[in-house]
Amino acid sequence: MFEQVLDPILGSLAVSAAVAALPLAVLFILLGVFKMKAAYAALVSLAVAMALAVFGWRMPVTQLLSATAEGAFYGLFPILWILVNALWIYKLTVVTGWFEVLGRAIRALSPDLRILSILVAFCFGALLESLAGFGAPVAISAAMLLAAGMKPIRAAVVSLLANTAPVAFGAMATPIITLSGVTGLPIDDLASMAGRQTPFVAILIPLVLVFVVDGTRGVRQTWPVALVAGFIFGLAQFVTSNYFAVELTDVVAAVATVAAVLVMLRFWQPKEIVGLGVDGDVVVQTSAEAAAAERVRSGITPRTTETIGGGVAIATATATSGVPVVTATATSGLPIAQRTGSRSVWMALAPYLAIMAVFSVAQIPAVKTWLAEVGMAVFQWPGLDVVDASGAPAPAMTFKLEHLKATGTLLLFSGIITMALYRVGLRDAVRAYRDTILQLKWTILTVTVVLALSFVMNLSGQTASLGFGLAATGGLFVLLSPVIGWFGVALTGSDTSSNSLFGLLQVTAARQVGLDPVLMAAANSSAGVLGKMLSVQNLAVAAAAVGMVGSEGELFRKLIGWSLGLLAFLTLIIVLQAGPVLGWMVP
Repeated sequence: MFEQVLDPILGSLAVSAAVAALPLAVLFILLGVFKMKAAYAALVSLAVAMALAVFGWRMPVTQLLSATAEGAFYGLFPILWILVNALWIYKLTVVTGWFEVLGRAIRALSPDLRILSILVAFCFGALLESLAGFGAPVAISAAMLLAAGMKPIRAAVVSLLANTAPVAFGAMATPIITLSGVTGLPIDDLASMAGRQTPFVAILIPLVLVFVVDGTRGVRQTWPVALVAGFIFGLAQFVTSNYFAVELTDVVAAVATVAAVLVMLRFWQPKEIVGLGVDGDVVVQTSAEAAAAERVRSGITPRTTETIGGGVAIATATATSGVPVVTATATSGLPIAQRTGSRSVWMALAPYLAIMAVFSVAQIPAVKTWLAEVGMAVFQWPGLDVVDASGAPAPAMTFKLEHLKATGTLLLFSGIITMALYRVGLRDAVRAYRDTILQLKWTILTVTVVLALSFVMNLSGQTASLGFGLAATGGLFVLLSPVIGWFGVALTGSDTSSNSLFGLLQVTAARQVGLDPVLMAAANSSAGVLGKMLSVQNLAVAAAAVGMVGSEGELFRKLIGWSLGLLAFLTLIIVLQAGPVLGWMVP
């Protein structure tokens, strides 16, 4: 048996905590300063963590290797199982031509890329987060923004930024449910408290998105719709988490925000439209110019030639009673979308509607119970016998292998439905799946290594030393509590995992220094989501989704300022909630 020690370095908790931070410091410095490829940076950081585990925390080598293997396997399943199947569905839309149609359908909502960042990344991404979680919302929303004409890196940055406000209640409130389980605090109190913290971030996120897309001009011209989106989303989160079902928080927030934005757009439009010109370049146009450009781009001309799904399609377009009818033939041998009026919109959205339908069915109580019984295997990972500093078995020793119940499996079912709807043959579908795996080869290496790093740090005790070191700061803990949650998500890429790691630590430290345990536990989850955009596995997911594998370092540099700035803002809110100014908000 290996027992974790909190202060193995010179018998000092402070020194041990500082040393425990080295693997993460190395990872972020190699990514952000030296611009090293994410996979290589992760391998160096893993080597540092393994050396510290053996020589600093005295972890047996056999258990160290077992912990590394468990982390790598967890990276493959469920995380990469989700990503591969999500991007496979995207590939199916590309090879059949429906990805191009989707772009037109999205631009039909609004030709303005700033508004689309709110509708697609913020709203639709939140809906996907409520159902699937992990990397699926980032991958799918980034692909949709790419279809609408947004540049790859910008689409990735926007999707990662948007995937913050909904995360605390994502995957049917799994992070909050987990937090309640590890702390013993009532789930209703934790949900209410988180619902009084995340809306402050939600209000700002749409403004940040339009700034990222179009700078100060974007904020100046679109702030009314950005504020409406943020306010409605935050209000819906507060009301649903406090007075209805916490599991439906993000579903209600996403649907309410989409409805509010679409209604507003019927009566209000920005002064200028930042969208695509006829040649595909991003241009600033009046509403009339943007509409004209979209008609040309959509084929509402006597004849046009365009590339769809890897083959040249000759499209002939006519307009009957104002409804565009476009038919196409292809040289690629794969079916090209037959686009006719409103039917084409539903067909273009079919994969995403299938995803929502499959995940919704999986949440039906009877189905959910059945999946929990037959769709999951729970076992102790071989070769591990670890207890924490208090003598309790380390939770990471128990591995939950979800097969039928897994998010990736449900996405696979959605992909099979997409195959049927788009009439894609088995050979073409398998070829698309193979191409997806080849495209993700560096991402697969990065994610498996980062999760191995996470499990090594957790099981060796390095994570606990760092967490307890921060918690030992006494009155300063109210400032550092959100940082602990942020660190946990930046390390693991999951708010659920961060809550599992640090939830009880937050409650214990809060009681020691006289702070409200519900407030500090909720802070771990609410502030933690701001670290998700910097987690290497999510950076890798976003880079792969937009076809920019290897650009994780660039994404990291573009996002770190926003992550730390939003963390500082939410930390201020939490400090005020711990005192008399906003203390009345604590349930």
